[in-house]
Amino acid sequence: MAKPNKKGPTKTVDIFCAKCKKQLFKYRKGGKGALVKCFKERISVDLTEVVCTCPNCQAVFAREMLIRGTPAFKMIGGKVFVK
Repeated sequence: MAKPNKKGPTKTVDIFCAKCKKQLFKYRKGGKGALVKCFKERISVDLTEVVCTCPNCQAVFAREMLIRGTPAFKMIGGKVFVK
């Protein structure tokens, strides 16, 4: 499998916690599908203090893993939403 493009897309989206509506990331997302994973190199602004945990309500919203050899966060369904 090919690695994700280093430069990545230019369109940024805001990722929020579904429980408390606190912003978690600004992310350069490609495509128009649902948010399933976030490659760490594409996160432009990280507003979390503890990895994969909401700073406001302490809910775990993702898991760290390697996807195609690149560090990424695999989102847990229903824990985040995108604007």
